Amino acid sequence: MRLPSQSLAWVVVLLWGLFAALPAAAQAPLRGRLDAFVRAELARQKVPGVAVGVVSHGKVVLAKGYGFANLEHQVPVTPDTLFQSGSVGKQFTTMAVMLQVEAGKLSLADKVTKFFPDAPAAWSDITVRHLLTHTSGIADLEGLFDYRKDYTDAELARFAYTFPLDFPVGTRWSYSNTGYVLLGIIVNRVTGTFYGDVLAERVFKPAGMKTARGISEADVIPHRAAGYRQVDGVVKNQEWVSPSLNTTADGSLYFSLKDLLAWDAAVQRRALLTPESWQEILTPGKLQSGASVPYGFGWQIDERGGKPLHHHGGQWQGFTTNFSRYVGDSLSIIVLANADFAQPGRFADGLAALVNPALAEPPLAPIEDREPQVTARLKALLEQARSGTLSPADFAYFKPSSFPERAKRYQQTLASLGPAGPLVLAQRRTVGDDRVYTYLVAFGPRTARFTVALAPDDRVTMLGLRPHGP
Repeated sequence: MRLPSQSLAWVVVLLWGLFAALPAAAQAPLRGRLDAFVRAELARQKVPGVAVGVVSHGKVVLAKGYGFANLEHQVPVTPDTLFQSGSVGKQFTTMAVMLQVEAGKLSLADKVTKFFPDAPAAWSDITVRHLLTHTSGIADLEGLFDYRKDYTDAELARFAYTFPLDFPVGTRWSYSNTGYVLLGIIVNRVTGTFYGDVLAERVFKPAGMKTARGISEADVIPHRAAGYRQVDGVVKNQEWVSPSLNTTADGSLYFSLKDLLAWDAAVQRRALLTPESWQEILTPGKLQSGASVPYGFGWQIDERGGKPLHHHGGQWQGFTTNFSRYVGDSLSIIVLANADFAQPGRFADGLAALVNPALAEPPLAPIEDREPQVTARLKALLEQARSGTLSPADFAYFKPSSFPERAKRYQQTLASLGPAGPLVLAQRRTVGDDRVYTYLVAFGPRTARFTVALAPDDRVTMLGLRPHGP
């Protein structure tokens, strides 16, 4: 990432410290710019509603709702509006787990078969830590459930048993909602209490999260937002799912902007848990190879501008969320939206750059390509995707049953774009043991980002294509 020169960095630090000490009236111009940006981004994304919070050095700079919480009744979003958490809820599942670790009711080293004795033999080496860090190999079953069916905890676990591990335990990082569903079941079993009730008493209440709670379609819940999706360009209500699938620990919570502002303050002061537990939560996981992965327990562990960035996003049932803590700048940004097509990360990135330009994500630009043979191979892979001749043998960890459908989607997307120009390397990074290449590629007047991840054996573990730019 591009960093300022040493002298400029000192200027940025000095001005930043001065800003934090300014009275509220002097911060008003910034607040106006933040407000204008949110309004413009809301209009650009055509999102029904959004709640946004910006906290700098412990002071709330912006806490405001925009647009509508409910389109049918034209109810405006406010800081009290309740949104579904999506996977931002995973950091709360982590809290429920770590409370039990501190109470001696379970250990991070416990094998999951201790809690699921009927699990398949392949699960025998999976630990609680593996579930927390997404390194268990347990398949992500999102999209494979019958979302209209109610499941018991035992039925959810048995459903997970039927799928082989995606990879040997601890050898890779792969996001698995299923792992967090299982963590919720473990909390239920070791406490004899529903994990959501554990959160209500041990996390939400002491943290001052006055309206945070589990999802319930049956309860009358004040200030609940409606979630929306887009079908052929038309906004529709969210799809219905069974009550039981809206109680799982992978992200089935309601919270408001006010709730997350209280949570941010709790995280800032490392409340509710011991320093040792917080250290575990915010330390990147490790693979058997010793390589680090960009994930702790319920938090993505990255950096921006050379400083730590702890964040997580979420998407579920017509809602998208983002909670980012730019730790080195004592800056937190919360974005809650009621549309599955919203891009809360764009709100967060833009707001962070307005508060401190050093936090702007550097634009992708060509870099030296020291592996032309890899680029040539990936160019051929792109053409195979266009022609519909991708081979499953070239891919790793893709489910065989889903491969034909994925290949079809790649072909349809590329057919709509037209001929591809040369691949221009813009980024090369390592995630765990994988190498991840991002190229800029022109399709006529449009430019796209083509991203491919390769395992140590050179098989493809991820292939993605998305527009470059706004």
